[in-house]
Amino acid sequence: MRVLILGASGQLGTELAKTFADHQLLMPSHQELDLSQATARAAINQLTPDLVLLPAAFTNVDGCALDPARAFRENTLGPKYAALACRDRDIPLVYVSTNEVFSGSSQQAYSEYDQPAPINAYGRSKWGGEQAVLQHAPNLFITRVAWLFGGQRNFVRTIARLGRERLQTGEPLRVVTDEVGTPTHAAEAAWAIRQLVDSNIPGIYHVVNEGACSRHELACAVLAAAGIDLPVEPITSAEFSRPSSPPPFSALSNNAAAAMGIRLRRWQAAVIAAVAAIDEPA
Repeated sequence: MRVLILGASGQLGTELAKTFADHQLLMPSHQELDLSQATARAAINQLTPDLVLLPAAFTNVDGCALDPARAFRENTLGPKYAALACRDRDIPLVYVSTNEVFSGSSQQAYSEYDQPAPINAYGRSKWGGEQAVLQHAPNLFITRVAWLFGGQRNFVRTIARLGRERLQTGEPLRVVTDEVGTPTHAAEAAWAIRQLVDSNIPGIYHVVNEGACSRHELACAVLAAAGIDLPVEPITSAEFSRPSSPPPFSALSNNAAAAMGIRLRRWQAAVIAAVAAIDEPA
């Protein structure tokens, strides 16, 4: 099977390439296939894929707030062009979405069919992408992920690096307590996506590790896993100025995939494994 991965160099795309390595992989760069252009539809068709995986996105949340037009092109129109190409070829599409399509006003983890109501430019653009692929792709998996870690650039790795740096000065880290989500290991999310594709049961899925925590709790867990004894000062989002406002509570609950036996382990265990891998030789 010819598997096209759009965004193969990203954190999740890299893991998807490993997970689907038993197939013929097509992994064009952004320069080779610019998904934000209408010509992407024809470019995808020319590659003759049998399956399209779409983790590519403009994921810089603050960048989306500063340039919502770019967010719309890359996160809404791009998936539309991919969905049209999949409709042309009558092939499956896996569209990777985000916890930020939800408002954050819930008091319990969001399930797959709760009503999205994004509150920032990034979330709105990804919700637009969901609507576009739902409209055009005949065989569709929407897989929402959250707080991904495991690659080179993510919250877990940043906290581990800052923790080691601050040990030299004893200066505490300052991390928000009023932003709650579901930390998710990219490698495990890729594994779950492969299971969903192999199941041939399209739908909306939350591909996340079990449980939820605040950013502060996650930072403390990372430092503990790294053996770094450093205080983490709790602050509120109001004390941390940024262009975008993330949803305060955006934890996701894996119900649909779990009903099929596809579960990811607790986020704490995944964090320990990811931190242990940071210093492993490449």
